[in-house]
Amino acid sequence: MNKNTHQINLLLISISISVFLAILISIPVSSIAQERNENNSYMHKEVPDDPYLPMLPEDMQTSPAYQSRVNGFFTTQVNVDEDGYNILGDAANEPSIAIDPTDPNRIVIGWRQFDNVSSNFRQAGYGFSEDGGQTWEFPGSIDEGVFRSDPVLGVDNNGNFYYNSLTANDNDDFWCHVFKTEEASFDWDGGTFAQGGDKQWMQVDHSGGVGNGNIYAAWNASYSICWPGSFTRSTDEGASYQDCGILAGNPIWGTLTVGPDGEVYVVGAGNSAGLVVLKSITAQHPDSSIIWRNSVYVALDGGLSGWSQVNPAGLLGQAWVDVDRSDGPGRGNVYVLASVNRYSNYDPGDVMFSRSIDGGLSWEYPTRINTDIDTYPYAYQWFGTMSVAPNGRIDAVWLDTRDAPVGNSVMSELYYSYSMDQGVTWSENERLSEAFNPHVGWPNQDKMGDYFDMVSDNIGAHLAWANTINGEQDVYYGFINPLLVGIEDKTENNTHLSFINYPNPVSDKTTLRYELRESTMVVIELFDIYGNTVDVITNQVKEAGMHNTVFNVSGIARGVYFCRLTAGSSSETIKITLIN
Repeated sequence: MNKNTHQINLLLISISISVFLAILISIPVSSIAQERNENNSYMHKEVPDDPYLPMLPEDMQTSPAYQSRVNGFFTTQVNVDEDGYNILGDAANEPSIAIDPTDPNRIVIGWRQFDNVSSNFRQAGYGFSEDGGQTWEFPGSIDEGVFRSDPVLGVDNNGNFYYNSLTANDNDDFWCHVFKTEEASFDWDGGTFAQGGDKQWMQVDHSGGVGNGNIYAAWNASYSICWPGSFTRSTDEGASYQDCGILAGNPIWGTLTVGPDGEVYVVGAGNSAGLVVLKSITAQHPDSSIIWRNSVYVALDGGLSGWSQVNPAGLLGQAWVDVDRSDGPGRGNVYVLASVNRYSNYDPGDVMFSRSIDGGLSWEYPTRINTDIDTYPYAYQWFGTMSVAPNGRIDAVWLDTRDAPVGNSVMSELYYSYSMDQGVTWSENERLSEAFNPHVGWPNQDKMGDYFDMVSDNIGAHLAWANTINGEQDVYYGFINPLLVGIEDKTENNTHLSFINYPNPVSDKTTLRYELRESTMVVIELFDIYGNTVDVITNQVKEAGMHNTVFNVSGIARGVYFCRLTAGSSSETIKITLIN
């Protein structure tokens, strides 16, 4: 065989392998996927199988709550007692988060609350913060002693919070209630029947269009009060929810989102093992029938699955769908992300991403976001979670076992990456947390829930997550600043204040956000281009931590201004453009 013939043969072999892998990734059903996912779904339904077992007051003990602030990531425990201490012997997981768009200091996180780890009876736990996530109050469960699971939170443009909660009885009847906060408070109403079923997800329309304020929910039709229905909506701010509609293919273990023009997307594992996306442009119209475009298969070279080593009775995570709502070049792009079992290389868990630039009609070849080396034994990248900021930045977090020691392969750490170019390239994988064992503190249930949740703004990402760093299974709030993540040379004397505002330009209100290393005197002043003081926004002592100040610019003439923050001996100045 001559040299040229040998090179041609190698080229043909290379092409054949590439074609084979492309076919393997693109086909909607494969024997590998069917084998991994067959009969898994029934193991993940939420049913009451342990009695309610409250923690008696005389048995309640506490320990210090965990908090950490390092390398652009702040995290603190949410399910704490009235003095801010961890409650020993309880558990919490499956957190969901919502942030008041009228006041970003107001944040609510809901979770599955287990009052006693000796029972897996769960309730609708929740906590709230009025200082941008620095401190939290945990009043207890919404329905004390009532079985509730799969918490999902939302908020409307007026700052009203919604809490979608699944309940079930011994006959495996599944339905949901959506609770709503009273005006400008954290007190919940009695809840509204909202159809529903197992692993439901909910989204509130913030588009400002005809569907603004609509509430949409989707779930697993196989475990629902209205089989074969798996979708409902409210067009009256949650006062009522319409009869169930059918989603083709019954996508499960996924989420939904609303695009910039009010279009609704749903993602999940379909009747086949792969992921599908459905879209409706009519759901936003209150008087219109809801018409869904035929489901489109999304190839992530893997399928959603349970039965993993890291989360034996739970999922690797849910499928996420989100949309670019910015005014930039990616506006309207649709993104899907999930932790999946890989088909092509048998990796048990990778965070895979795909995008559509034509409104969900077609999807690009998937991208693996985690960049660990793919060698046996493979690491788990699980609970992959995604959100898109108003400026188009895509944030992704996941739990990762790549650094787990030999003999304890489930040890997990929180990792983060982001994209500023519509998902084409991603930042370096950054480890955010110390390692923890997810098998610690199981509440008579071999899992740490099924998902995390995240909301992004132009400054960073607000994360609701669970971990066992303090030796128990608890829920945490985290804030990720992508500009600071990965900077290792931060010291106590670092004077960087992370001073920023959004939105900018400003038409009515803007939020000024800054971070203090220690309690100090803070002065925030607004100057015109000639150096004249226009307004003194803040002039008082502030505690250490992250702060949000909403500044109303009404009455100030349009133009360019400079806003200076002085904190002790440090100061930073930003430029603000008023367009009112």
